[in-house]
Amino acid sequence: MEPVLIVLVVLVVVAFIALIKTIQVIPQASAAIVERFGRYTRTLSAGLNIVVPFIDTIRNRIDLREQVVPFPPQPVITSDNLVVNIDTVIYYQVTDPRAATYEVASYIQAIEQLTVTTLRNIIGSMDLESTLTSREVINAGLRGVLDEATGRWGIRVNRVELKAIEPPTSIQDSMEKQMRADRDKRAAILTAEGARQAQILRAEGEKQAAVLQAEGEAQAAVLRADGEAAAIRTVFEAIHEGDADQKLLAYQYLQTLPELAKGDSNKLWIIPSEVGDALKGLGGAFTGLTGGNGANGNAAAPTVSHVPVDPAAGPRPVDTEKPFARPRVEPGREYPKIDPE
Repeated sequence: MEPVLIVLVVLVVVAFIALIKTIQVIPQASAAIVERFGRYTRTLSAGLNIVVPFIDTIRNRIDLREQVVPFPPQPVITSDNLVVNIDTVIYYQVTDPRAATYEVASYIQAIEQLTVTTLRNIIGSMDLESTLTSREVINAGLRGVLDEATGRWGIRVNRVELKAIEPPTSIQDSMEKQMRADRDKRAAILTAEGARQAQILRAEGEKQAAVLQAEGEAQAAVLRADGEAAAIRTVFEAIHEGDADQKLLAYQYLQTLPELAKGDSNKLWIIPSEVGDALKGLGGAFTGLTGGNGANGNAAAPTVSHVPVDPAAGPRPVDTEKPFARPRVEPGREYPKIDPE
């Protein structure tokens, strides 16, 4: 019984292993290459698949999702004989698992070498400045060449990106100095433009301020003149409405004369020629008040004659220390009168 039991156990184990090899589960977005006695038979898709155990074998499992492969920096010479290091990133996807398995030994290595050679061809026809500023052109050129070459390998290159372009250290220093000089130049130009604009605005502001000040002074002068004219008009109307006579005017005229003598520096002041008429009017007023008599009421008041004044000589000086002094007039004596006009 023991040999039979051993045979049964062996058969069970073989059947279990065969069952495991018969059922193949392929994940989503994956594919598997099946070979029968070393020859390609079919490609297994995602899901549950049945193969012949011990006859069919799984050669390769391929991921059908888009892959990202970064390549190390590659030295490339530009048209102006400058060496730059360029990092590239490739986005690809396997479209034909059979071609990717049998048409090329290692499609990753093949894509890398093809990228390097294509990149050197493209950069070799461009100078450094064009290389730094034409990334889109370089990407498009790389993608076109890679997509055409890798199509027969069952691979589609979706995108090619230049991760970094590093020129030599000396060139970087020169570029930084040039950029710094350009920035300093733009800063100096902007500063000069700002100072110029500020001066223009300041001059316009001063001009407007001067114009407004002049207009304000002119309006103030006009208002001041209108006020003085209104004051003179009011005084003139008040005098005429009050019907002031010659006596009142003469009295006010004499009251004003002492004001002229005020001040320590006034040693000499001028009496106009019209003061004689004022004194004459005032003397007439006093005569009217006394009834035309002297001290006893009978004697006639002394006649106050007009003090002769030479018009050519102008008003004569009077001592300020005796503001009310005037030339002595003898009673009964007539003096020639000189018309002030």
